[in-house]
Amino acid sequence: MSRARTALLGALALIAAGSGAASAVPADVAAIPCTVDYKVQNQWDTGFTAAVTVTNNGAAKSSWAVKWSYAGNQKVTSGWNAKISQSGTAVTAANETYNASLGTGSSVSFGFNASYSGTNALPTVFTLDGVTCNVDDGSGGGGGTDPDPSGKVDNPYAGAKVYVNPEWSAKAAAETGGSRISNQPTGVWLDRIAAINGSSTSMGLRAHLDAALAQKGTGEEVVQLVVYDLPGRDCAALASNGELGPTEIDKYKTQFIDPIAAILADSKYAALRIVTTIEIDSLPNLVTNTGSRATATPACDTMLANGNYVKGVGYALAKLGAIPNVYNYIDAGHHGWLGWDDNFGPSATLFKQAATSEGATVGDVHGFITNTANYSALKENNFTINDTVNGTSVRQSKWVDWNRYVDELSYAQAFRNQLVSVGFNSGIGMLIDTSRNGWGGTARPAGPGATTSVDTYVDGGRYDRRIHMGNWCNQSGAGLGERPKAAPATGIDAYVWMKPPGESDGSSSAIANDEGKGFDRMCDPTYTGNARNGNSLSGALPNAPLSGHWFSAQFQELMKNAYPAL
Repeated sequence: MSRARTALLGALALIAAGSGAASAVPADVAAIPCTVDYKVQNQWDTGFTAAVTVTNNGAAKSSWAVKWSYAGNQKVTSGWNAKISQSGTAVTAANETYNASLGTGSSVSFGFNASYSGTNALPTVFTLDGVTCNVDDGSGGGGGTDPDPSGKVDNPYAGAKVYVNPEWSAKAAAETGGSRISNQPTGVWLDRIAAINGSSTSMGLRAHLDAALAQKGTGEEVVQLVVYDLPGRDCAALASNGELGPTEIDKYKTQFIDPIAAILADSKYAALRIVTTIEIDSLPNLVTNTGSRATATPACDTMLANGNYVKGVGYALAKLGAIPNVYNYIDAGHHGWLGWDDNFGPSATLFKQAATSEGATVGDVHGFITNTANYSALKENNFTINDTVNGTSVRQSKWVDWNRYVDELSYAQAFRNQLVSVGFNSGIGMLIDTSRNGWGGTARPAGPGATTSVDTYVDGGRYDRRIHMGNWCNQSGAGLGERPKAAPATGIDAYVWMKPPGESDGSSSAIANDEGKGFDRMCDPTYTGNARNGNSLSGALPNAPLSGHWFSAQFQELMKNAYPAL
């Protein structure tokens, strides 16, 4: 997969898109000293993102520079994989140190963001080291849906509607005031083998895909699936334990992933863009809840030792990624889980291990998703990680606790760059689940807290009103967040509601069930906590049903505290 991003951050962290080894060039091609492919990958009212690939058909080069001029007022604002400068309308893109070599028959790619007004006319003349190049016939284009060699588009959400689950929509609409959001798209959770075929009271996978085709009409349609049934699932929590035991990797492959893949590969559904969120709350547990850490659990140690989380994720990526219209996004925790230095880098490395196991490659990964079913604020505007109060860094506050990030947007953008640096494709995009991170209503601070201390400054200004950022179950005071939206920010494919608002995270007390779901004290409002939440009160709402079941009181609270307000 070779995707050009709506925008990319941290160019120094990015890997060259490929000056490959020298190769023989046919005589008719060699007569053209170079070829340039210039594509506008995404365009909006005031700017655009472009990707450029130059192929050298002449003698091998130890350095290179590509030049062109604009006919309008286009101005390059940032770039990656090349040193880009501009004088008037003339632009020069020169090699970085890591991609200076350009052999005969080799190509190198770079990209940039630019501003413009009026008409964004395409350049017509390009030179490589002063020699005029042939311009590839496919160099034109508008929108953000440039296809890669597998046939997948750059951002599946761009220019597409997203499937509205009629089962969730009916529950939302039945709530007082719920019709205000009942037409929003949410994720469809495949969280047990029985969910694939469904039942007399619940839609199965084919029923959802058929309904999506009916909603699609003549445009593009995204269907969002959560693939969630690993062996020994959720080793650090009980409310979301699954049906498969720690060693049942073969059952996971043959009875869960294989049937899902067979349905998704049906040509009947080839016109849908199918986004899969792969196994939330799995791989991050292997980093944070194992070994000698205070947060370790025996169950997570078991899953680290037997390797079945890594194997299961790899197998799912390989099987589903082979389907041309399936877009895999791996769960990447959230900033309050992996934002610390000792979690951040090791997590990216572990994700790479999983993405190259069981036949999978990084090309099977279209991106990553953060904050799935969690509550971390999208953007904290009243303080930054670089602030100090009376000489004390915000990082030393009790809330931030030496984390590198204060919100999901900054974390997702930085983690994308980290993932690229360990070998994921430079075009990966991020999703952020904003279904329950709005934190609005009367409790939303209008400005920074008092500068009495670093804690009063942070606590008085933070939107996220949880007692501790390790609290994850049915959080009191939470609100709906940003509505689902495509390409909302740099490096972000979409804001999504992957967790359907109103579906419980877990029961407040033990409830007998045949769904494999245990009782987790973090869902009990009287629980005084554990090492994973700093031994704080759980902050959970009372009287909650089993995870995934409808929780009317929570739904009403989410609407009441929505930000932006409904």
